Amino acid sequence: MIDPALFDPAAVSDEIRAQNADIVAKLSGLPDAWSAPPAVVRARRRQGLGPFPLLPTSPRAQTIMIDGPAGPVPLRVIAPDKPTGVYLHIHGGGWTLGTADEQDPWLERLVERCGLAAVSVEYRLAPENPYPAGPDDCEAAALWLLREAESHFGTSRFFIGGESAGAHLSALTMLRLRDRHGLMPFRGANLFAGCYDLTMTPSVANWGEEKLILNTDNIRIIFDNFCGPDLDRRHPDVSPLYADLRGLPPALFSVGTRDILLDDTLFMSSRWAAAGNKADLAVWPGGCHVFPRFESALSEQALSRIDDFVKAL
Repeated sequence: MIDPALFDPAAVSDEIRAQNADIVAKLSGLPDAWSAPPAVVRARRRQGLGPFPLLPTSPRAQTIMIDGPAGPVPLRVIAPDKPTGVYLHIHGGGWTLGTADEQDPWLERLVERCGLAAVSVEYRLAPENPYPAGPDDCEAAALWLLREAESHFGTSRFFIGGESAGAHLSALTMLRLRDRHGLMPFRGANLFAGCYDLTMTPSVANWGEEKLILNTDNIRIIFDNFCGPDLDRRHPDVSPLYADLRGLPPALFSVGTRDILLDDTLFMSSRWAAAGNKADLAVWPGGCHVFPRFESALSEQALSRIDDFVKAL
């Protein structure tokens, strides 16, 4: 069982307690970003005006254009000279925000410490391109990787992962490869603070107004952007928590105890294990949503846990 001590307020470090208070104070003093048009929110985010600080971009990143279901799909590639594997990365941002170049330091870390080539998908965003556009692009990227990895990277050792909406899209991609193509190619999945139930888990529905990165109203807007008004939000290709999860790879599920999507990770990791898959659960005291975007000792511990997970497979 999960250690209840992880949820004790006394387990939260002074550093994380202060960091969370700073985030809430900053966001509480600003207009609600999600009330603005998505294009405006994206522009603000690129200027560093969103909840997360901007991370530096990699000077060695390159872009490959592949054929997608509705036109070219860019893939951002950061690779060592001789990769020992390939990490298919899917970025977060509530299916509405985010880009493939916003988390280069995390991808560089996997390159340097684990020897992987990182390939991040620039999928189409909602609400301009709602479901199934994003999942379709990620599926196309995964199929391209399976066809082309040997010629481009010299390896067929595959991993997949992402943060928040990216973890959701990673889960959908694995399910689509299994169900539509009979493929289960990934050695492991790194799923950080994912959203797996678009009908709202209790931690989302009961969160309220506190702006620790996201609140309940923000999540409602995000879900509406992705789903539109008529989609069955319990369909397994929308909410993977309701899918048949048998035959999927080992997965590391990571989440902070102060993440609005806490229940999504707790529920999904349990269902993953109940389906006969290996599931590692990393619960981080006090961590807010996708907390490694902020420098802290806790962030380093969480990222090191990911390094160790990948190296062991």
